[in-house]
Amino acid sequence: MDVSYKRLWKLIIDKDMTNVQVRRTAEISPATFTKLKKNETVSMDILLKLCKVLECQFEDIVEIVREEGEVKL
Repeated sequence: MDVSYKRLWKLIIDKDMTNVQVRRTAEISPATFTKLKKNETVSMDILLKLCKVLECQFEDIVEIVREEGEVKL
């Protein structure tokens, strides 16, 4: 299973904000923001900070992507 943050980038655009504005307001380091851009896993605390800044729910910014043939647990 992989993680996708496509929903996060779309939401930032929809809210007419920049990545830098969101990163600074949420107090997220540039390195962590780069992890998000690369669809790498980040801590729940980071996702909660983003949800607070963007006034959204977890499922609005992250998606679990299953690979073909992957068995559902």
